Amino acid sequence: MFTVKGMTCSHCVAAVRTEVAKVPGVRGVEVDLDASQVTVRTDGDPEVAALRAAVEEAGYQLVV
Repeated sequence: MFTVKGMTCSHCVAAVRTEVAKVPGVRGVEVDLDASQVTVRTDGDPEVAALRAAVEEAGYQLVV
């Protein structure tokens, strides 16, 4: 579970979900707007750099 800064609406949630789902090895993504958190299910340990890049591509900041 990671914190994402900057999300304010359902569009934000969709953007983060879409970009994180593109990361190789990601099998599932859940985004909680109220908690500003994203939970990622992967085949192994998540590559934090790839997840961070995906969240930034969506326009937000991943806090580890």
